[in-house]
Amino acid sequence: VQLQASGGGLVQAGGSLRLSCAASGFTFDDYDMAWFRQAPGQEREFVAAVRRRGFETDYADSVKGRFTISRDNAKSTVYLQMNNLKPEDSAVYYCAAREFYRSDWKYWGQGTQVTVSS
Repeated sequence: VQLQASGGGLVQAGGSLRLSCAASGFTFDDYDMAWFRQAPGQEREFVAAVRRRGFETDYADSVKGRFTISRDNAKSTVYLQMNNLKPEDSAVYYCAAREFYRSDWKYWGQGTQVTVSS
């Protein structure tokens, strides 16, 4: 199983980034996908999730209206479009996968760094 996150980088406040997470080694269509983030000295926190078919999404209040999660099941890839970025969005972003009938996140990617300068 592999979750390969990419797309992080350094951006100015107000800018945009698009994260991607390519999955392999499991049946992607049977898994809900999510993004979490962790800033230095802080707990890992939920950012956004998308159900296995892509029709249902959920967001943390802090990113609603700015971030959009989506998935392409044909490519086994989940995306996070991040607009109007703020310095407090700076963190390592991780993608995660869970079987659609479970509540615990089973697989985790290695993370990609997002840094937003003010």
